[in-house]
Order: sequence, then C-alpha cells, then structure tokens
Amino acid sequence: MNWEENIKDFVSYLKLERSLSNNSIEAYRNDIIKLHQFVLHTSLNLNPVQLKLDHIQNFIFWINELGMSARSQARVTSGVKSFYKFLLIEDAIESDPTELLEAPKTGRKLPEFLSIEEIDELISAIDLSKEEGHRNKAIIETLYSCGLRVSELINLKITNLHFDDGFIRVLGKGSKERLVPIGKKAIFEIELYKNNYRNKLKIDPKFQNILFLNRRGKQLTRIMIFTIVKNLATAINLKKNISPHTFRHSFATHLIERGADLRAVQEMLGHESILTTEIYTHLDREYLRETIIEFHPRS
Repeated sequence: MNWEENIKDFVSYLKLERSLSNNSIEAYRNDIIKLHQFVLHTSLNLNPVQLKLDHIQNFIFWINELGMSARSQARVTSGVKSFYKFLLIEDAIESDPTELLEAPKTGRKLPEFLSIEEIDELISAIDLSKEEGHRNKAIIETLYSCGLRVSELINLKITNLHFDDGFIRVLGKGSKERLVPIGKKAIFEIELYKNNYRNKLKIDPKFQNILFLNRRGKQLTRIMIFTIVKNLATAINLKKNISPHTFRHSFATHLIERGADLRAVQEMLGHESILTTEIYTHLDREYLRETIIEFHPRS
C-alpha cells in the first residue's frame, strides 16, 4: 500500500474505532503527512511499511532541525507511534519500528491561569448594552464555573441543562458524556440570556437545542469564543496571553488550591488519566513556593 492509502485507512480507524474528535484526527493525519514529506525530502523512496527505526529517528532529528519545539516534537512522535500501532493491528507490519523510539524530553509546562480578581475584571469589562453582552457574560461564567473545553461549550444543549439538580451534561472528547456541577452565578446568567435575549433571535431550526447562538440564530464557532476572550483581555489591558482554555485551567487551579479532591477534579474536567490532572497539583506547589519566598521571614 502507498502513503495515501495508509493515511486514509488510519484516519478511518481513528474516526470509527477510536471515536476521536475531528481536531484530534486532523492532528494525527498531519503528523503522518510530515513523515511522508521527510521521506520525499530525503529521496528514500520507501512506503510506510518499509521504514525502520533509524529512518524514523532521522525524521525526529529533521523536525528538530526545522525548529519545532520539544513539546511539538513529542506530540508528532506520539502520532507516528499511533500510526505504526495501527499498521501492526492491521497486520501490515510484523514488528513495530517505533517501539524503541523515544520522544524528546519536554518538562512540564505549567498552564497560564487567572486570579479570581482578574476573572471578575474580565467579566466587568463585558459591554451589557450590546445585544450579545449578556450572552458573552453567560459564556465566560460557564467556562469558569464548569471548566469546559471550547468544543464542549459551543455544543452545549439546552436539554442538557439540569439546573434543578445543579448539573449540566457535557459531551467531551471521544463522545464521552459526563455530569459537571454548575454554579449559581452561571445558572443566573444563562437563564437571563436564554429568557431575555436568546428567545428574541430568529433561530435556525438545526440549532434550536444549542444554547449559545450568534445573531443569525446559528451555532457559535470556536474562533468566535477565542475572539470574545481576546477582546476582553485587550479591554482590561491584561498582560497574560489567555484563551478560552485559560478559564478551564483557572477552574482546576482554584479548586486544587482550596483543597478539592484530585479524583473529583479529574471527573469534572473529563480527563481519562489522573496524571493529566496532576499538573494542577504541581501548579499549586509552585504557587505555595512563590508565596513562601515572598512572605516568609527566612526566605
């Protein structure tokens, strides 16, 4: 089989058997396309089945020389490993050439997060005189109250709001559902937006059940949520480089700082592995260390 056929079959496997999101599938696909580009660039004239460990190691060296960060190299390495595991499952290869392939050491980068005061300042900067003002306030409150991913926010359905029980039902990565507690402020802002602003829109029938809509009554895009957040950061002259995901990091950080159980935070964030959630305990320790350095008389 040639590269195109292998990549096409790999994409089908990721979609049908692993139920990955479109964004994840596209990332994996791009990783294998990079490997193919390396093969073409070096005139190896080999198909994926013919590549050996040394070829793939040279590929990692190549993307390093191109200036790719260690974190991005590690992600590409992971994508290539998944590709060869797929070929092994399909009996296209007898042994996995990536089995001994090591990813670059990345260290653990602590994610940017906001203080409660900064979140309050961002929310205060929302212009409620505009038609979309109350919608935007409900969006920010929901991001922070529930720690949602952007994709989870824009796909949030009205029928999945269980305010009487204090929960919302969220469709996360891999189409996995989870229940997430929602705070009173977020509930208040959503109800205000829904009952006084959303109900005045001419809603596209396809999006009747989607909570957050644009002026044309259609579903918001990921880019629109990013734009809302960036504009608020500019309005208050915030020096931090933030995105909608920053509210998710802030949600987790503030819970951990106040003693929340790590397993509970894992469940609310929808992390498959608790190791992913543990980064917030490192962040908490860093916060404590900085506090001691700043305030302890013996520091």
